[in-house]
Amino acid sequence: MINKKSLWFLTLFSLILVLSVYYITMPSELLITGGKKKVEETAKVNATEKENKASVEVEESEILTALRVEADEQMKKDMEDLQLILTSVESTKDEKNEAYEKLKLLNMTRGEEEKIEKKIKEKFKLEAFVKIDNDQIRVVATSEKHDTTLANNIMRSVQEEYKTKKYISVKFQK
Repeated sequence: MINKKSLWFLTLFSLILVLSVYYITMPSELLITGGKKKVEETAKVNATEKENKASVEVEESEILTALRVEADEQMKKDMEDLQLILTSVESTKDEKNEAYEKLKLLNMTRGEEEKIEKKIKEKFKLEAFVKIDNDQIRVVATSEKHDTTLANNIMRSVQEEYKTKKYISVKFQK
């Protein structure tokens, strides 16, 4: 006979399981709609500012923002493909396990990228974009001066995060 504790545990566990499956399979447009109003308001403000100015200036952060958007779109596409495999009835257990492991790897990689970006911002006072692909790490930093010693220090700082040797490239954008 099932006692009350076991019944509560099973009830709460099944509720958490159902909610997590719902969250994973939920279309991502629903998650983005909350921030859509802010984007539309800033787009209107930017449009009026551009009409007032004769020339269009590209800010440093726009380059990094474009790189982040591109990387986020690629990650989103990869995650959707993996989630389709996870939710597919035709997929085997091995395929689902492999898709789950790839999904975990994507999330860990994104966390490492954000950690390195934060470290560069704190240590060198630079905005940066970091892209990790296996053992290659690409860093794009915004800086007026393109200094080799600064690039070398950034490379050393990034390498401190890893035990194994990584191929790190640093590119400066104005």
